[in-house]
Amino acid sequence: MSDDDPRDFWETRYADSDRVWSGRVNATMSSLVADLPAGRALDLGCGEGGDVLWLAKQGWQAFGVDISETAVLRARTHAEQEGLGGGSAEFLAANLPEGMPEGPFDLITASFLQSPVALDRRKILRAAADRVSVGGHLVLVSHATAPPWAEHGHGPAEMPTLGGDLAALEPRKAWEVEVGEVRHRNVVGPHGEDAMLEDLVIVARKL
Repeated sequence: MSDDDPRDFWETRYADSDRVWSGRVNATMSSLVADLPAGRALDLGCGEGGDVLWLAKQGWQAFGVDISETAVLRARTHAEQEGLGGGSAEFLAANLPEGMPEGPFDLITASFLQSPVALDRRKILRAAADRVSVGGHLVLVSHATAPPWAEHGHGPAEMPTLGGDLAALEPRKAWEVEVGEVRHRNVVGPHGEDAMLEDLVIVARKL
């Protein structure tokens, strides 16, 4: 793992490109929450806001947090362009977990909350779990192995595990794990190459 300052690293990565992500919702996340009743949602590491905007369009009061000011500014711009004002899609630039908004939230999501620079994932997930309302859900979609084309390659230590992520759910008896598995998906890489990716998928409901 690099010793680079996380805020500088991610700010540089976003600032060096007109757009880093597609702007589309993470398909796995959307399929997992599509049938949940809309409420108050928080997306961790929201990037340019694709997941938050989708949640807002489904009727959620959706919040997104990212460490990069540039990413958050783009997310706010996209929300305005989509007409998602009035608090339906809001964004905050902050480090996690210190800058995480207070709950409770009916849904907290994190799609690929991973980093080649410092990231205390367990501490972040523990803070997130504390903010989930009773009956609410924590939904995590993560790389179980690094994509072969990863520009900033993740080492094995940065790959989350089912046991490691579930350890953040304390007390464990207060949670029902509805989904906890590694899923495979076929994709076409940025240079047209075929690849099989492995995603760790967790859906947990607070009892």
